[in-house]
Amino acid sequence: MKPHIYAVAPTPKVNHRANRLLAALEPDDFAALEPHLHGVILQQDQVLYEAGDPLHHATFPHDTVASLVAVLKDGRSAEMAVYGREGALGLVSSMMARQSFGRYIVQACGAASRIELEHLHKVIDTRPKVRQLVLNFAEAMMARVLQNVACNAVHSVEERCCRWILSMHDRLDRDTVPLTHEFLADMLGVQRSTVSSITRALQAAGLIRQGRGLITVIDRTSLEGASCECYGTVRRSFERLLPHTYVRDAKGGPRQQPQCS
Repeated sequence: MKPHIYAVAPTPKVNHRANRLLAALEPDDFAALEPHLHGVILQQDQVLYEAGDPLHHATFPHDTVASLVAVLKDGRSAEMAVYGREGALGLVSSMMARQSFGRYIVQACGAASRIELEHLHKVIDTRPKVRQLVLNFAEAMMARVLQNVACNAVHSVEERCCRWILSMHDRLDRDTVPLTHEFLADMLGVQRSTVSSITRALQAAGLIRQGRGLITVIDRTSLEGASCECYGTVRRSFERLLPHTYVRDAKGGPRQQPQCS
């Protein structure tokens, strides 16, 4: 796995409001944060934090996606939450113990904004609207994690796989997403052969097309139909608590690829 975020060179030119949580701030509240925000590039498969690591920053993804993963002693893992431009890594944890709840690992490379927690909490403590936005995000994340617990317990691997692909599709706004069978198996907590069998069936049904380390969504409507109810439940909770932060771009078409090495 690639080194922690601290080894990544910052990127000087980013639009911090590409993150929809930051974009939801009032202009004066955003102005209080902006001088302390810095752009970074996150690389695919990079581990940002391990469980128990002290948190020094909150990270707001733009066109990158990362997962919070629980890793067991025997090496098995399962995803607890996924973060894209609708949220922030380490934000909820920093309100409590300031330690990572699990392993944060990057799924898709891209840009992000980060801020030292000292500066972030000064703004949260003095600006009620920022504090309320953070609390709403924390509630939405709690709802997502609880839904994941239920989903992992009662829904089939096929349904969960479709849900996971949809979640990536939402956050990247492009039909082809970087995704290996090994990584998807780790996120779902199953064998790689199980994932290979499921994705072959999805491809045969015309829902996706597979490439080397890539999956292209062909029929999103049918993919949603093959997913479990949890996909829609999580989306609705975000839309209720954080309007306009968890939506796909209204206009389709190709997007500029992130500048990743």
